[in-house]
Amino acid sequence: MKILALVGPTAVGKSSLAIRLAKELNAEIISCDSMQIYRGMDIGTAKATKEEMDGVRHHLIDILDPDESFSCADYASLAKEAIKDISSRGKLPIFCGGTGLYLDSVIKIPSFCDTAKDASYRNELEKFALENGNSALHAMLADIDPESALSTHENNVKRVIRALEIYKCTGVTKSEWDRRSRLTPPPYDAQVFFLTYENKDLLYKRIEERVDIMLDTGLLDEARALYERGALSADKTASGAIGYKEFIPYFKNESSLEECIAALKLSTRHYAKRQLTWFSKKEDYHKIPVDKTDAYSYIMHTVGDIK
Repeated sequence: MKILALVGPTAVGKSSLAIRLAKELNAEIISCDSMQIYRGMDIGTAKATKEEMDGVRHHLIDILDPDESFSCADYASLAKEAIKDISSRGKLPIFCGGTGLYLDSVIKIPSFCDTAKDASYRNELEKFALENGNSALHAMLADIDPESALSTHENNVKRVIRALEIYKCTGVTKSEWDRRSRLTPPPYDAQVFFLTYENKDLLYKRIEERVDIMLDTGLLDEARALYERGALSADKTASGAIGYKEFIPYFKNESSLEECIAALKLSTRHYAKRQLTWFSKKEDYHKIPVDKTDAYSYIMHTVGDIK
């Protein structure tokens, strides 16, 4: 089953390109963004408007309220249903977004370790890290799975704990599960296009301009409404959304609006850097520097007779 995917950092131009491709390729779009799933988070997550969608059907947008929890596994299940639905109607599924983990959950081979869970052990490790420090926790991982430890920073406590949890539940290291999964044929015939900028300064300029446009179109009011309904409290998944959490100090009278806007621009640039790092490691992705290449022409040439 064929699918396309457009990935890359925020503000690189994924959404508009995906819509253009969808119209040409008889396709529908599946959002691959961890925050566009939430209703009422429109401006800050850069959702395409109805006018911008131009009649192209979009999936996995506005499916939850901001105070509802949602996991990567939930996303994978819904995305696979969407692929089946779109394909059954003779159309091409196009994933579009910057949440690489979500896309991986769909197009990578699932392994037994994906379902290995032990909440009590996870809580025990979280407590251990708090009492003994991240380095001590990381050393535990280095003892049993040096390969995973080498590729995971000690401050990424969540990933360190997950690797330890996998080993405890299965008796097999995460790195070994990853090796085994690479030997299994993928579930979909996926072509993934990684949009990027060769000149990163141009990307960061686009990010700052985009934030200014969001502010002009009502981002502050949108963030305030979420804050006042409690959707940005620390126990909510949506509380981590860039574009909203940066304004909390302003709403609490702890920082000026100018300081919060500066923090938002900085957070967005840092997020873009993390996205670039994530996608740059994917050797099988088609890398397209959009400041040097006509991405639409490149993709249409690459997909060939997929229509």
